[in-house]
This record gives sequence, structure tokens and C-alpha cells, in this order.
Amino acid sequence: MTVHITTPTPDKAPPASSVGAVGWLRKNLFSSIPNSIFTILGLLLIYNLVPPAINWAFFTADWVGSTKGDCTSEGACWVFVIVRIRQFLFGFYPPSEYWRVITAFSLVGVLVAWLLIERTPKKGVVAAFTVFCYPIIAYFLFYGGSFGLPVVETHKWGGLMLTLILATIGMFCALPIGIILALGRRSSMPIAKSMSVVFIEFWRGVPLITVLFMSSVMLPIFMPETWQFDKLLRALIGIVFFQSAYMAEVVRGGLQAIPRGQYEAAEALGLSYWKTMFFIILPQALKLVIPGIVNTFIALFKDTTLVLIIGLFDLLAVVQAAFADPKWLGFSVEGYVFVASVYWVSCFSMSRYSQHLEKKLHTGHAR
Repeated sequence: MTVHITTPTPDKAPPASSVGAVGWLRKNLFSSIPNSIFTILGLLLIYNLVPPAINWAFFTADWVGSTKGDCTSEGACWVFVIVRIRQFLFGFYPPSEYWRVITAFSLVGVLVAWLLIERTPKKGVVAAFTVFCYPIIAYFLFYGGSFGLPVVETHKWGGLMLTLILATIGMFCALPIGIILALGRRSSMPIAKSMSVVFIEFWRGVPLITVLFMSSVMLPIFMPETWQFDKLLRALIGIVFFQSAYMAEVVRGGLQAIPRGQYEAAEALGLSYWKTMFFIILPQALKLVIPGIVNTFIALFKDTTLVLIIGLFDLLAVVQAAFADPKWLGFSVEGYVFVASVYWVSCFSMSRYSQHLEKKLHTGHAR
């Protein structure tokens, strides 16, 4: 009996048009006639818009000078931004006291970096210091009145400094209040649930611009005459209440996504309501709604521009005020591009960090 051994035919290489860069282009950009048409139109649009914009912003721009006369090219006049950069950053804060603002923001930067870097020791102590001690230190640095620091009234605060203060305090206060409201809305106690629902629905049903007007004009009317509220504090109260209502709905979505078995397991272990929430339910719920929380923070950061209507000059308002200077007429495009760049970098950074946090905490619950 003769046994014939056949040699298997080796696999043929895939067509060159289906692998590599050519294959990727065919699959993603030229997979069909409509896709090919849209790809060509998109490339034409990019070709006609991006190179001229880059040329205007960098290659033909003016960077050095101190007056409007130094802007002689056809490109952007960044001299306008460079000359007024201190006002854009600090508003009307006294120049001799800039060091206080720089110290306060540098300190919070170090504390946040300490908490975000994984291998740094004693994170609990640093977190407690950041939450309970740093706000007091920042208040005395910004406002003064103690330790030999002269008082700087809040109406002199402005620019990027004021934007960061409004956004940071709003974020810091809106999250815990939103968590309490979300728990209250899901509570079995009728009074707590009713109060939470009324609070959330009221603030969500009113535009932020109206909230700022109400907090600026009406808040002092409802308070005792001995209580003094400046514009900044009124704006902060309105922003915190407004954003906490939205934050409550975001957190409530995470609470509803937790399976009932998690609650039953906690009950079986004999845990109280608050232990169940803080040790089992809330860590899972907050992990699930990281995108929603960050989205709310980004919206708050951008909404701070509305404080202009009550006389507070944030970054955008200070830049717009600079347009009225007769010495620098005609450079509004450069100012708006600068403001847009600051907001974009800040919001994009928050978005990217939230994505990193999602991957780190395995928010997707992949199996």
C-alpha cells in the first residue's frame, strides 16, 4: 500500500490594495462612491482653510513690539495679546500683589499633582489639607486683610484668575450638593424626596443668565441687612445652586444603573443606609457617570463667561474691554482666538483626563 504525502499549499499574501496604508484608505475613506466624494470635498476644505490659518497665526504674524504700529504684516498681531497679557490673566488686580495669585495657583497645582501621581505618599493627608486648609489659605492670599496683606476687593479680581476661581469653587461645591440631592430624590422619605425634586426641577428650569440676575439683585433682599454679599459671592451662590441641580441628575443616573443585588448584599451584611451608600453604591455609581460629571464641569467652566452681565470681568469680558482701547482698535480676532485657545486647552485637558480615569477604573466593566 502506497501512502502519498501531499505538501500543503502555502497561503497567498493578501492583495496589496487591501493591506497597509492603501488598504486603510480604501476601507475608511474610499469604501464607496459617496464616501469618496465626501473625502475629496473634505480634503479640499482642509486645503483651503488650514494652511492659510496656520500662515496667518504663525508664519506671517507679528510677535515683537509694544504698540499698534509694530503690526506691519498681513498676519495676526499677537503684540496686542502680549502687551495686555497681565490684564488678561489678573484683571484689575494690583500689579504689586500678583505674587499672591501666582502663589495660590501654584500651591493648588502642586497639591493636585501630588494627588494625581500614583506613587506619591500620604495622599489622605494631602487630600484633607486640600479640602479643608487650602481654601482658607487661598482666601487670605486673594483677598488679604490678615498677616500684613493689603485688602484687594473682589471687584478688582478679573481675567483668567476670576474664571478659574468661579469654575473651581463651582465644581468643588456642586458635586457634593448634587450627590446629596440625588440621594434625596431617590429617598423613601416623602419630605426629603419632595424637597430634592422641587430644588432640582426649579434650578434646571431657569436659564443661568436669569439665575445670575436673581442672585445679584434679589439675594440681598431676602437676607438680613447686617449680612453683606458682594457680587462675586452672589454669583458663586447662583452658579453652585444651578450646577448642583444638573449634577444631581447625572449622579441619579449612576445610582439607577446599580443592580438591585448590590443593595440586597449590603442589607445582608447588616450595613446601615449611609455605609451602604458611601462604601458600596456611590463608588460604583460615580465611576459609571465620570463622563457626565466631566461634561457638567466643562459646561460650568464655559458658562462662567455669563458673569459679565452682573459686572464681573472674567477672561472673555476683560479681552472684550480691551477692544475699546483706541490704541488697539481692530484686533478683536486675535483676542477671540486667544480666549478660544485658553478655553479649548482647558476643556480638552479635562476631557482627556476623564478618559484616562475611565480606563484606569475600568468604567466599561469589560469582561
